[in-house]
Amino acid sequence: MSYIHVQEGIILRTFFLAFSVFILFYFYDCNYIQATTASREVYEKTGNVIWEGNTQEKIVAITFDDGPHPSYTPQILDILAKYNAKATFFVSGNKVKSYPDILEREVKEGHEIANHTYNHIYDKNMSAVLLSSELDQTDKVIWEIAKYKPSLYRPVGGFHNDLIINTAVKKGYKVVLWSWSQDPQDWKRPAANTISNHIIKSLRAGDIILLHDWTDRPQTVKALETTLDYLYKNGYECVTVSDLLFRSNNSSPGLFRTFPVE
Repeated sequence: MSYIHVQEGIILRTFFLAFSVFILFYFYDCNYIQATTASREVYEKTGNVIWEGNTQEKIVAITFDDGPHPSYTPQILDILAKYNAKATFFVSGNKVKSYPDILEREVKEGHEIANHTYNHIYDKNMSAVLLSSELDQTDKVIWEIAKYKPSLYRPVGGFHNDLIINTAVKKGYKVVLWSWSQDPQDWKRPAANTISNHIIKSLRAGDIILLHDWTDRPQTVKALETTLDYLYKNGYECVTVSDLLFRSNNSSPGLFRTFPVE
């Protein structure tokens, strides 16, 4: 092999190495570096991200993340039915697949189903490709069971940035978080009265309240009864997130589909 051929080989290998590094950093930049996080004010102005409703009407939306759970979710549904309250369930697709009958009950009783990804991955730097797959998988299993297409999405852990929000919006979702004063952190398993007292003390019209219906949640179930009793006695109505947004003039009547489509 001549000296010239050796040099040409070195040059080609160097070129391909440089090109590979460029491609790697290009896609990393697209999926991560550019995934900046704007302020709440910026996101709210777009109408694509919601923390609460803007209303003086005495309505609130109670939301449950991560389920359905085979024991706690049915107990929650019993209590909601007792007070004629509606809720929004941000479900994980893998749990829905395991407990389809509970999803069917949620829909049948007039509650709203929303997307909370399939595998409940905690990762603020999730790529657009992975998030799209998680949303699609959850949509698919919900559709197969209930012929229902969610319009709302809540990021796992509330983690959000431009990439997460833009990916969800492009797929037709409105991103729903929760009122900053309405996270009683029931996932830490505080006493039931700690949970209900937190909600009641901070209560305002238009609140979106964050609770969970997965893993060991007896405190959440007990706190829900106390909370709904207070709301009922004080003239509050518990509605789905979509109903809250519609009645807060944040959406048009045709934007959301709370019940199954034919």
